[in-house]
Amino acid sequence: MKFVSVKLIICLTGMPGAGKTTIAEGLKSKGFDKITMGDAVREEATRRKIDPTGANLGKIMIELREKNGQGAVAELIKDVIQNSKSDVILVDGVRSLAEVNVLKKIGTVKVLAIHASGDTRYKFLTGRGRSDAPSDREDFTKRDSREIGVGMSESIALADETISNNNMTIQELVDTAYRVIKGWMN
Repeated sequence: MKFVSVKLIICLTGMPGAGKTTIAEGLKSKGFDKITMGDAVREEATRRKIDPTGANLGKIMIELREKNGQGAVAELIKDVIQNSKSDVILVDGVRSLAEVNVLKKIGTVKVLAIHASGDTRYKFLTGRGRSDAPSDREDFTKRDSREIGVGMSESIALADETISNNNMTIQELVDTAYRVIKGWMN
């Protein structure tokens, strides 16, 4: 008889620039696999030969949800999670409870929300040099509205744990997240 271990799926949620990717990158050294929801959308943009700007990725994300349901982006990563050798998977960028519910079908799910003020997030986003960085404050506000519109506020509000990332160093943020996750592993 073959025993299959149940994966612990840690859903990192929070508004853009709150620190989700920073945590996921920092915890890879602890042996956790990292899967980024946004990468699934970026791959879809590449497949369609669409420039991966923030606006274009937002349109694709909304289109996928309208066509295939609110959990559509999570559906894109299910196989990757199931084929992972790791027992703990970090899913960076969960945006809705529908996505959480999709992932609950394939493992034990915990939701870790990362919160940071708008000013802090804007500074982080404009400083990281990604193609989807906001071009100005108006672009930033539109992106926030789009994220809230797909259910981000619910996933944050109903998280199992929340970390406030307004005055933390990167190491403090990663260490805090690791302590929370270790508690869930016991």
